[in-house]
Amino acid sequence: MIRIAVQSKGRLYEDTMHLLSEADIKINPSKRTLLVQSPNFPVEVLYLRDDDIPQSVASGVADIGIVGENEMMEKGEKVDVAYRLGFSKCRLSIAIPKEHHYDGPQWLQGKKIATSYPNILKQWLDKQNVKAEIHVITGSVEISPGIGLSDGIFDIVSSGSTLVSNNLSEVETVIQSEALLIANPNLSEEKREILNEMIFRIEAVKEAEDKKYVRMNVPKDRLKEIIGVLPGLKSPTIIPLADDEWCSVHTVLNQKRFWEIIGKLKEFGAQGILVTPIEKMIL
Repeated sequence: MIRIAVQSKGRLYEDTMHLLSEADIKINPSKRTLLVQSPNFPVEVLYLRDDDIPQSVASGVADIGIVGENEMMEKGEKVDVAYRLGFSKCRLSIAIPKEHHYDGPQWLQGKKIATSYPNILKQWLDKQNVKAEIHVITGSVEISPGIGLSDGIFDIVSSGSTLVSNNLSEVETVIQSEALLIANPNLSEEKREILNEMIFRIEAVKEAEDKKYVRMNVPKDRLKEIIGVLPGLKSPTIIPLADDEWCSVHTVLNQKRFWEIIGKLKEFGAQGILVTPIEKMIL
């Protein structure tokens, strides 16, 4: 049995629960308490505040955890990054009122900056040889300049709409952040095997994202041209048809180039193109 710490609410909680569900690790949300065991996988879920997860994993209260990279860096606990999950992406940035002209990090010299991430901010300021007053605040950091509490802020930015609504301009991106699967460095062999199985399932889910399974009938005299535009994992599957002049081609396409490639396939005579979503992909 392995214990995973996850955020108890918010977007990261929702993304985490969706990922576990896609990996066929069942967690009953209707019975959610502090600690819930999966009925079909050797894992129990410990619900915590996001800023408590790094310490809980480092201390061994939890064996593994899913947490934002920003929280892991801020806490500075000794944990291993087991897998970069790629969702809940954001950035930690410095923003100042729009009416000010920002000409580089030295603009911050002697200024007061409000933030919930003082350790990351201090490390960045030290690298820039800038001395600024760090004002630690929790929640609604973006209103600080407007009420005269600070000259700027250092906070999470996703879309940037919150900054715009508070008349702030993003001037420095300090770090990029995403959700991480972290682990205690001293996991037993048994628990590490469970972690590896979980990562195996997660990778199968992630590999399938934004990919489509495509089947089509193509004239054999255009087969070489059609194969030339297919970016398959290795090579497409080719199946003979009853009509000797035609064959069926099966492949996987990425969503980003899907319509571009489909257009070329049609030009080369592909017909009966059938597109199916992929749930899992094991390489």
